[in-house]
Amino acid sequence: VQLQASGGGLVQAGGSLRLSCAGSGRTFSTYTMGWFRRAPGKEREFVAAISWRGGRTYYADSVKGRFTISRDNAKNTVHLQMNSLKPEDTAAYYCGATGVDRTNSYNDYDYWGQGTLVTVSS
Repeated sequence: VQLQASGGGLVQAGGSLRLSCAGSGRTFSTYTMGWFRRAPGKEREFVAAISWRGGRTYYADSVKGRFTISRDNAKNTVHLQMNSLKPEDTAAYYCGATGVDRTNSYNDYDYWGQGTLVTVSS
């Protein structure tokens, strides 16, 4: 599975962005998909994940209620809608694919897209 993330940019605090992750390969729909982020000087951290059918979603406490993950298996895409953005959301965001359900560990992810940078100004 090859993944391509897009949609990052510069936004003011309180604003919104929608990240997209396009996947290739016929097995895309069989993977749990997730988003992680890495802020400057920090470790990569879990943001959100969605099960292969889209029936289950998981969020980090720091983004719960503000971010929404969704997927369209017919189009091999995953989205992360980010609302009420805060300066602390500034990071490079990465999408990944894993065969492990209910995990927030990047070690469980098998495939990664390149990062897309999100900058939130105060």
